[in-house]
Amino acid sequence: MKVRGAAARPAARKPNAPAAVTIMALPSMENAKPMPPRTNTHITETRIESEAVYDGGFLKVRRDTVALPDGRRATREYILHPGAVVIIAQPDDDHVIMERQYRYPVQRVITEFPAGKLEPGEPPLLCARRELLEETGYSADEWRHAGDMHLAVGYSDEIIHIFFARGLTAGPPRLDHDEFLDVEIMKVDDVLQACRNGGITDAKSLSCALWLQNVRSGAWKL
Repeated sequence: MKVRGAAARPAARKPNAPAAVTIMALPSMENAKPMPPRTNTHITETRIESEAVYDGGFLKVRRDTVALPDGRRATREYILHPGAVVIIAQPDDDHVIMERQYRYPVQRVITEFPAGKLEPGEPPLLCARRELLEETGYSADEWRHAGDMHLAVGYSDEIIHIFFARGLTAGPPRLDHDEFLDVEIMKVDDVLQACRNGGITDAKSLSCALWLQNVRSGAWKL
């Protein structure tokens, strides 16, 4: 295991700080208007039958036969995912906690926000607190649920819950035996620049950067 911090870390809350956790409601965006109700029957597909193609310990693959809106039939293959969380952890307004981890499917090291999958029956907030502590060693006094994202709607039902974490307390990470990653504190401006120039390509992290940029500017409220 290799865990590396930045050369100069912004001050985090002392280890003996109060452990109270503040959980805020979903954000309300200024001047936001709800999308008007629509009738979707003309574009909706209906499952006729479903077949289990692969039943793994983590992912499951299904092949469904569906009825199209015009009455014809088609096949849909997709992945069932348990769901996940991603955490925008801020030691201060100008920095965030990031990770560098080798991602085997793409055969490269990826810079990304801390994240992890839900355990069976685990609420997203508890998962976010657990994953941040396990992967980075940080705990947080204040948590805010920003929203949810569907990561790959063309072939998976995966949903990722986005959380902001503040009031950080540093500590040792608790990585699994098969996890190897670097933990870094990055300037927000550097993260945004990396999103622009291709240094960050991870989809969930690009979405988090959008949230971070708008919350930081005051355009979106938490």
